[in-house]
Amino acid sequence: MISSIKLSNFRNFKSKNFEFSDKITTIVGPNASGKTNILEALYLLSTGKSFKARTEVEMIQYGSELASVEGSHFAKATRDDRSLLKVIITNKINGWPGKRVLLNNVPKRLVDFAGNFKTVLFGPWDMDLVTDSPSLRRKFLDTVLSQTDREYRRSILSYEKGIRQRNKLLWRIREDPSLHSGREGLLLFWNQLLIKSGNYITDQREKFIVFANTTNEHQFQSVHAGAINTNYQLKYDQSTISEGRLEQYSKEEVMAATTLVGPHRDDMQFKINNSKFKIERNLAAFGSRGEQRMGVLWLKLAELDYIELQSKNEGPETSSGRPTLLLDDIFSELDHEHRDVVMELAKRQQTVITTADEHFLNKGKFGGKIEL
Repeated sequence: MISSIKLSNFRNFKSKNFEFSDKITTIVGPNASGKTNILEALYLLSTGKSFKARTEVEMIQYGSELASVEGSHFAKATRDDRSLLKVIITNKINGWPGKRVLLNNVPKRLVDFAGNFKTVLFGPWDMDLVTDSPSLRRKFLDTVLSQTDREYRRSILSYEKGIRQRNKLLWRIREDPSLHSGREGLLLFWNQLLIKSGNYITDQREKFIVFANTTNEHQFQSVHAGAINTNYQLKYDQSTISEGRLEQYSKEEVMAATTLVGPHRDDMQFKINNSKFKIERNLAAFGSRGEQRMGVLWLKLAELDYIELQSKNEGPETSSGRPTLLLDDIFSELDHEHRDVVMELAKRQQTVITTADEHFLNKGKFGGKIEL
C-alpha cells in the first residue's frame, strides 16, 4: 500500500507531494493537468518502468537534468513495515546511469526492486487486449508475472538478450556462407540459454492462465451487478522452444535471420461459453464489444487475485495483501453496467482513480481526493 509520493521535476510537476487513502483516492482535473502522470509515477515505483514513455528521459521535466519519484510504502494495510521506494532518472550527464532505483536509500538492481510495491494498472488501452496484436497480450502476461516472481524477471531479461544475440548470429550465418557448416556450434550457447529461460517463461504463463480459468469465475460473478450467463476462458497458444524445434526450423531461421520458435511467439485467445446455448466462441472474432470489454474486466480481476495469492505465498511477514489498483480514466470508456463492475472492484483494495468528469463516480464512497 502506498501512502504518499514526492515528485521532483517529473513530467509537469516541478515539486509536488501527494497523499493517498488506504481505500479509494480520486484524482480529478481537466485533460492535460497531469492525472495520468501521477499514475505513471506510482507504476514506476512498482515496476521500475513507465507504461507510456517511449524513452525514460521523457519523464524528466523540460529544461531539467534529473527527475525523481519517491514513495512511502507499507507492506501491510496495518501500516507495518514502512519502506521508502525511489526512482531517479537522468539524461546520463556526468557519467550517471540513466536510471537508478533505491529501496530504503540503498541502490538495487531492477530485478530486485520491482514487485516490492505491487500494482494492477487498468487503462483505456486495455480494452484492446482481446482484439489487438499478440505482443500486447504477451506484455500483459509479463507485467503480471514480473511483479510476483523474481525468477521470471530474470528469465525475461535473459531471454530477451539471448534473442537479440541469436538473431544477430543468424544474420551473420546467412550473410557468410563459410559459417554454414559450423552453424550448430555457433548457436549452441544461445540455444541452451533460450531453452532454459524460455521453458521457465512458458511454465509460469501457463500457471497464470490455468489459475484464471479455474478459480476466477465465481469471483467475477460476485462483483458483477447482474446475472452472468457466460463463462470466460483463456486458451494458451504457446510456442514451445526445445532442441528438436530449433533443429526443425533451422534452415528457415537462417533464411529469415530470426528465431522462429519460443515464448516471444506466444499468444492467448479469449474464449466465451454461453451457459444457455453451450456454444464456445472466439471472443475476438465472434464476441460483441460489450462481451469483449467484460472479458477484459474478468481478466483484470484474475490479475488482482493472482498477485494477491502469490503475495500470500511469499509469507505473512512480506505479504501486502491485494495490489493497489490504478484506474486511468477508464469510466469514460464504459457503459453504466461496466462502470458498476469496476466500482465494485475498486472497493476491494487500495485504489487510485483518475477522471476528468466526477459524475462517473457519483455512487462511490471515497477516502481521499486530489484536485489538479
